[in-house]
Amino acid sequence: MKRLIDFFEIPATDFSRAVKFYETIFGITMATFDCGNEKMAFFPGNNGKSQGAISWSSCFDFTPSAQGVLISLNCEDISSMLELIEKNGGKTLIAKTKIESDDRGYFAVFTDCEGNRLGLYSE
Repeated sequence: MKRLIDFFEIPATDFSRAVKFYETIFGITMATFDCGNEKMAFFPGNNGKSQGAISWSSCFDFTPSAQGVLISLNCEDISSMLELIEKNGGKTLIAKTKIESDDRGYFAVFTDCEGNRLGLYSE
């Protein structure tokens, strides 16, 4: 079976602010695509293929939400990541928590600078 998640998009109302937020907290540079009524900034991926992006569009309702699907992003250190999130306009919703299952790590939940609810995961 192929992986279930092939690509994700995180909506933004302020595209530049959202790109800066994710570049800052992950220490990455995101390639951007602007075709006027739609903008995307791509997370770096394996073998040059991105699996997700920050997205903005004036053509359809692509509004950030704290009630939508929860996507968890992998990171090395949840505690330091949550500090960066707070310093850059995000909020911690669930602090670093041990997953109650063998061979699983930790998770946390936050809202980004656009109001989207996302998760973090680390070993």
